[in-house]
Amino acid sequence: MLTIYLLRHGQTAYNADGNKYCGRTDVNLTDEGLQQAERMRELLQKQEFDAIYSSPLARALNTAQIASGRPDDVQVEQRLIEIDFGEWEGKRPEEFQITDPESWKNWLQDPLLNRAGRVGESGAQVLDRLNSFYDELLAKYDGKTVLVVGHNGVNRFFMADRLGMPLKNYRMLVQENSALTVLTVAKNFGFNLLKLNA
Repeated sequence: MLTIYLLRHGQTAYNADGNKYCGRTDVNLTDEGLQQAERMRELLQKQEFDAIYSSPLARALNTAQIASGRPDDVQVEQRLIEIDFGEWEGKRPEEFQITDPESWKNWLQDPLLNRAGRVGESGAQVLDRLNSFYDELLAKYDGKTVLVVGHNGVNRFFMADRLGMPLKNYRMLVQENSALTVLTVAKNFGFNLLKLNA
């Protein structure tokens, strides 16, 4: 069984500005985001990790480096990058829901098969790369504890899928900026969500 401390990055300007969709846009942490990562470091200072992984985007990588207290040990993993939100990128939900209600409706009804923002990733594509990463992680670190720092979209997709939820319900899972989520993964898709936003 693998224990995963699954973090979302700290606050960014996009989060603070009406929660703009920030998929592949590489924005940095705000001062508040840096403070959130520091608070997480204090919370995790007695926890030993056998490995630390992060999305390549600066907001996640900076969070991982600060929160782990081991910046040189953070391994960048491309498969943890945030969902490609296509034409929604950099826009607030109320903006693209008005200009393109059809793609939003399709995404809400079936994100597994529909592309985000018409030209972004489908849920199936996202889950393919996430499952590939987490299956490799379990094979390599079974019985150990790993810190993973990612993003709101990919983290919720992963948890929803492993919890057996229809993917269209992924938004029912809320992961706050730089909040502590702890879960375990075992062979044959065993999954337990131990803490969410602790």
